[in-house]
This record gives sequence, C-alpha cells and structure tokens, in this order.
Amino acid sequence: MEPTQNLDAEGITRRQSLAALAGAGALGLAGCTQSTGGSGDDGSGDGSGDDSLSGSINIAGSSTVFPLMSAIAEDFAEDYPDVSIDISSTGSGGGFSNFFCVGETDFNNASRPIQPAEEELCADNGVEYVELIAATDAVTVVVNPEADWVDSLTVEELATIWESDPAQTWDEVRDEFPNEEIERYGAADTSGTYDYFIEAVLGERGHTSDYQATEKDNNIANGVSGSEYGIGYFGFSYYYLNPDQLKALAIDDGDGPVEPSLDTASSGEYTPLSRPLFTYPSIESLGKEHVAEFARYFVEQTTNEDLVAGDVGYVPATEETQEEQMGKLEDAIERAQG
Repeated sequence: MEPTQNLDAEGITRRQSLAALAGAGALGLAGCTQSTGGSGDDGSGDGSGDDSLSGSINIAGSSTVFPLMSAIAEDFAEDYPDVSIDISSTGSGGGFSNFFCVGETDFNNASRPIQPAEEELCADNGVEYVELIAATDAVTVVVNPEADWVDSLTVEELATIWESDPAQTWDEVRDEFPNEEIERYGAADTSGTYDYFIEAVLGERGHTSDYQATEKDNNIANGVSGSEYGIGYFGFSYYYLNPDQLKALAIDDGDGPVEPSLDTASSGEYTPLSRPLFTYPSIESLGKEHVAEFARYFVEQTTNEDLVAGDVGYVPATEETQEEQMGKLEDAIERAQG
C-alpha cells in the first residue's frame, strides 16, 4: 500500500484512501530495505534521528480504530521510512485473544476496554500493557439510502431489531413501517463494537445470531447499501467515509431523535452510542525505541482535528486527555527502558 501522499498525487483524497483501506482490512507500510545507519532489523534502533530509527511494528484489533491507526501510521512512515508497520483489522476481541495477549503483536486497537478474560490471558502469557484513549466515536445505525420510511429509531425499537429473539419484519418494529423482512448486517462477536452494542442497547436481552456478521465494517456498509430493507451498525468513521452509500438514523434515547455526528458525540447528546476508543501498546514492545517513538506520535496526533475529525471522522481527544495519556505512556516507556 503506497503512502497517502502518493495517492493524493493521483487525485485520490485522504478520505478515499482510508475508505479503500477499510475495505481491505489491512495496511502494510514497508520500511526501506537499505540500511541507513541504525542498529539493524531487530527493532532496537537508538532513536537518535530519522535515519537511525528502524524496525517493525505489528498491530491488530478493532476495525473501528483501524482507519485512525492507519492514517497516523502513514504519516509516521513519512518521517521514519525504515520503520515497517503492519496493521490488521481483526476485531477488538480477536486481536486480544489471538495476537496481543499471546505476545504476537506490539499494539492492540480496541473499541471497548480490555475484558477480564483478556486481562487474565495477557497475565498468563506475561504480556503487560498500557491503556491509551485514542478518540471518541459515535456508533452509527445505518439503513439503505432508499429507505425513506424511516429517519429515526428509539433505543427500544433498536433493541427489538437486534435482541436474541428479534422482530422479523419492519412492521413488527413500528406499525407504519413496511411488511418486509429485516436484513441485518453487524459486527462479529469478536468485535468490541458488538460488545459495546450489547452493553449500551441490549443488555440481558442478548444479541441475535440472525444477521450477517463480519469483522470488516466496510462489508456492513456494502451489505446495507445493497439491501433495500437492510440495517447495520458500526463506528461513525465508516459512515463518514461512505456518506453517499448509506443513510444514518437518528437515535431517540428519551429526549427526541439525535443524529450521529462529531458534534453530538463530543457534547454527549448522542446517547447511548457515544464511546471512547483505545489502543494498547505492550510494555515489552515499548522497550524498543522505534515502538516507543510511534506510541508517542500516536498520542500526539489524537488532538489533530484535521486528521482525527477531518480525515477519519472521530472526535479528537482534548488537550487535557492527551496530556494524561502522554503521562501514562512516558511512565510505561520509562519502566520498559529503565
């Protein structure tokens, strides 16, 4: 995958580039193969300058955080071409269980906090980490653009569609809706978005298995855009990157319908589907200077409105949050390298 600046030169915007990456579900930014005076390919560069920082970084986890991490990694690669970064969209839980907590990746992206079973798995394998807040998201419920009969749903109606014993036709949700079968597209059960949706909307009612489940949010977007009576949910970025493909629904949590947006997520109006996003670097990995420098760069970029909001479609961190996260990170780096 070529860096964004090359794509822009061919007339492709940053947002279009990220939308394409979302569809692929993976990003590999290969470092230069020629030595530039660093300590070699073992990832132990001394960080004394761009030419000496080299090594590889492996990242897995949340499909929701994927476009943000991808954008930041591309910008980092411009300054540090000898650092190779591979990012995979595996879902928060899939990333923790299959990669991060068994010591195979340096970072795990997550759209919800690490869960107790994952903490235990990490502990069993000697994997220590630091939790860093990346941005704020608005989980977005989408339907087909031709669905002119629905503009909003209450939280209860949303639960009726997605609970373990769900409504089968739209008129079971609301009398004036059409008598047509509901086609559902959503996050797989290894996804943090799936976990968050249960927590915020469904609770003990559980989540239906009668839906098209995927780890790749772009597949949800494609499914709903091709289904006249389809419905799906995912992070706001995927609607933001595909606004002509989809129609976002306002959600009524008791005070009237509120549309998902950067403003309503930031203000707290968009309830109950606003949430923080995270990344978890491994303490051991932070002992390598190129990983520590990338982690610092990531936290620095979380307040970058042009990138986080403009290019990706999430609410940037506040200066206060960024300062807190950088303090946590520096403590972890000192511990790793001390």
